[in-house]
Amino acid sequence: MKKAKTSSKKPAPKKVGVIGLGNMGRGIAGNLIKAGHQVHVWDIDEAARKRFANRASITEPSDMAAKCAAIFFVVPGSADIDAMTKGKGSMLAGARKGLVLYDMTTSDPIYSKKLARRAKNKGVHYMDAGMTGGGAKGADRGTMTLMIGGDRAVFRRTKPILNHIAGALFHVGPSGAGHTMKLVNNMVTHTNFMTACEAAYLAGRAGIELADLIQVINMGNARSYITEHRFPDHILSETWDARSRVYNLHKDVGMAVHMADRLDAEVSLGRTTHAYLAEAIGRGMADTDFARIYPEFEKIAKAANKKRPSNS
Repeated sequence: MKKAKTSSKKPAPKKVGVIGLGNMGRGIAGNLIKAGHQVHVWDIDEAARKRFANRASITEPSDMAAKCAAIFFVVPGSADIDAMTKGKGSMLAGARKGLVLYDMTTSDPIYSKKLARRAKNKGVHYMDAGMTGGGAKGADRGTMTLMIGGDRAVFRRTKPILNHIAGALFHVGPSGAGHTMKLVNNMVTHTNFMTACEAAYLAGRAGIELADLIQVINMGNARSYITEHRFPDHILSETWDARSRVYNLHKDVGMAVHMADRLDAEVSLGRTTHAYLAEAIGRGMADTDFARIYPEFEKIAKAANKKRPSNS
């Protein structure tokens, strides 16, 4: 795997599309617009579309596929893309020759490969592109890291567009590899969050203030993105605005655990994280910003651990 070099050379404007204008999609579309591309956008939510009414063309997916050189899916998951690419009136039915679809969801790699085969049968390139690096803020700033699976030649051809939405690009293998890397990455990230929460409660019981704990950790080997950004920006600040739902974390870690089951891989720490997230959802937190897990962490962890087979 080699990190692809980004280029400062300004590419010729392209017709590009973004489907899904939520926390991540808004930033991606905004950066493509700033770069001077002819941007087409779509979201099932009318309010999300209206934000771009004077900045981009509001275009339904099937029409977008006939006009654009590349389209970025920034939707909840593979099922949404499946629905848009299946049937006679789908995006693939009248797609422009050489169209490249970038699937930026967090999805099961097997599902991603299925969608890639469907697209290939229609002469359309399908690339899976996992996102990491700062969440919605990274998307807003265009500083994300993309982990990409699919045809390397197509990746190289579309790099000038990708450079406007990401600070680092990695082609990690064939179709499905990008989403595999994303699941592994998210399992580590969300487990780190739970570990930091656990450490904070332990330190608190011993009389150490949370702010002091985070400051010290960030000067040593235990630091992580979670302690350097999530805790200071969203928890210590008491803004609770990490801009991702508990549901999303549960879904992502769940897919990683299921992938491990298929591969007969041991991911006991990942399973613990998944159990904690399931407990949070059981407490009505599915649509809650995940930063708010921290104030409830001890209750969540104790309840989840009581339910685990090893504790029965």
